[in-house]
Amino acid sequence: MGFYDMTENIENVDVVAEVEQVPVELTAGQMLHNARTTGRRKREISTIAKQLCIREEFLEALEKGDYAAIPEPVYILGFARNYAMELGLNPDDVIAKIKKEMGLTFDCVDSDEDVSACAMPSIKEENWTKVYFVKAYQFVYQHWIWFAGALVGILLIVLGVVLLSSSKATDEVVATTPVVERVVSSEPDYKLTVRERFGTDNREKANVILQASQESWVKVEDGRGNTVFSRVLVPGDVYYVPVGNKYKATFGNAGGIDIWVNGKLVADAGADHTRKSGIMLNPESLLGNKKK
Repeated sequence: MGFYDMTENIENVDVVAEVEQVPVELTAGQMLHNARTTGRRKREISTIAKQLCIREEFLEALEKGDYAAIPEPVYILGFARNYAMELGLNPDDVIAKIKKEMGLTFDCVDSDEDVSACAMPSIKEENWTKVYFVKAYQFVYQHWIWFAGALVGILLIVLGVVLLSSSKATDEVVATTPVVERVVSSEPDYKLTVRERFGTDNREKANVILQASQESWVKVEDGRGNTVFSRVLVPGDVYYVPVGNKYKATFGNAGGIDIWVNGKLVADAGADHTRKSGIMLNPESLLGNKKK
């Protein structure tokens, strides 16, 4: 009678067990979908879309991983961060997965800088036109001082030619050229160092200025409901509100936005991590909430 060798079968069983126990890593979309549809707090996309003021198709695209349906990478990451926070997920984990899935990399001057301060992301695409455009943008970004210096030099040359032509036409020798100073509205004494400025076309006349003290999504609409500004602001970012009584805002994190009216800080529009909409951005409406 032959002996039955069980050693090989036992080893095979262990190998199969190990293979079956390999965990499957979820995509960012699967994490968002599972968080929304499982557990005790099952929610509809339409409800969350209204709360975050993000279109339903964009939230659906995030859950499906169809990032091409959202126009710009900055909106993809901003929408995903707010969506993850709303669903109780760690937004950094979701953002990291999306960047990996999209093939986004950030070229920073200093590795200690915040990712938001990095250069434009390099996008792996088969469209060579877009690839060349991204590379050209990165080159200009990295050598912006050279381009700025060249632009200033050209402007000085043009100004010199204009002044020389004017001098010859009037047959006068101008010893000195008077300098006309532009009156620029004074900046408030911000609580944080300004990181980046938005709405700079309104900077000289703006009597209402927003600065993010925490990360928050901000949308500003005119009197007809048209969106004039929509962006996720990070601490230090400043937005100059157009002058007028018709503009209103929605804050994704009402307690994370400092509101300055004529250089004076007024009370927050709401509590931290609370969404607040219909905020009238004019001095008459805001000065009643002036901080003591």
